[in-house]
Amino acid sequence: MKKFFSGLFTLLIIAAIGALIYLQPAFFNRQLDKIRGVYYVHKGDKFLKKHKLQKAINYYNRALQLYPQHYGAWYNLGNIYVVYEDYYSAVDAYEKAFEYNPKMVIARMNYGIVSAEKLGDFDGAINQYDEILKTKRHLISIPFIYSNRKSYKVNKGLAYYNKGVAYKQKSVYIEDEWEYRRQYLLKALEAYKEACKILKKDYDPRYNLALTYHLLGDYHEAGLAYCKAIELAPMEYEAHYNLAILLRHLKYYKESLDELEKATSLITSGGGVSSRQRYIFDVMNDVTRTILANSKSDLVEKMSDEPSQMRNITYVNGKMISAEELDKAMIKNLKVCGAKKIFLEDIDDEYSEFDDVRYNVHVPGVE
Repeated sequence: MKKFFSGLFTLLIIAAIGALIYLQPAFFNRQLDKIRGVYYVHKGDKFLKKHKLQKAINYYNRALQLYPQHYGAWYNLGNIYVVYEDYYSAVDAYEKAFEYNPKMVIARMNYGIVSAEKLGDFDGAINQYDEILKTKRHLISIPFIYSNRKSYKVNKGLAYYNKGVAYKQKSVYIEDEWEYRRQYLLKALEAYKEACKILKKDYDPRYNLALTYHLLGDYHEAGLAYCKAIELAPMEYEAHYNLAILLRHLKYYKESLDELEKATSLITSGGGVSSRQRYIFDVMNDVTRTILANSKSDLVEKMSDEPSQMRNITYVNGKMISAEELDKAMIKNLKVCGAKKIFLEDIDDEYSEFDDVRYNVHVPGVE
């Protein structure tokens, strides 16, 4: 009896499939294409993991001919095109990905980054970052198992940060129209502020916030933000260097030299001397000469044109320490922003926002 019903059930399924093929052939073929498309996506994923990119592209394209709505395949294609530096194809693929899945935040994020950084399409990038900020996700939180609250929050922070980067880059490309530059920088500033509220322990949003304050001529807030960036990531030389430029501009020469020495120590740890490194050494020597010129001491140290190094430390408080302890002591020294007390007080700033200090800072991505 069981075999009879089992056989009857099988026949009914076969009959139903046959009726579906006969009555709805287009629907059946679409479902079949989806199954074949998913199979080719699976093959493409395997080759992508093996870094055989051309084969992955071939399988993804075959899959998308059959199942064009597969946004994951479009997204992976976009990433591969970025590796090949085919940026126009990459943004087209990312656009297809979020066309079929409007809540695919990572595709919008990558579209924005490539558009701004590689294609100069800042408005297109900003539009996608705004779309990310408007996207509402269903927050799921299962204790000890799964939660998407943190990732949702981080994505918002990154969208604000990248939006600030796009506005700042847009301002850089406007050479003579300061008021237009200022408006873009103010928009960048607001975006960085929002990013810092979310990404509280990240160096990049804080450093770029400081840089934007600096470019706008708000030296008080710039100094405080540089100090916070240094506390978050003491081994990054840019914050030390830009803080030194700011302090030199405000005529705090000794504090400027201290930060320049830190920047020099960090930038020379990577090997040879680049043109940017040589410029930092020239600035440092100029600051040192200024200090000596204003010093009451009759002892004048000969200035060398060679890169200066931080003094080697072999004793701390009269005691020899190990290399590991020395590294910890140096990191602790780099992390201390000695000039912070200057910016905690009111700065008597006699300069306007149009002075030349804005053009001496290091802007990432701009030589």
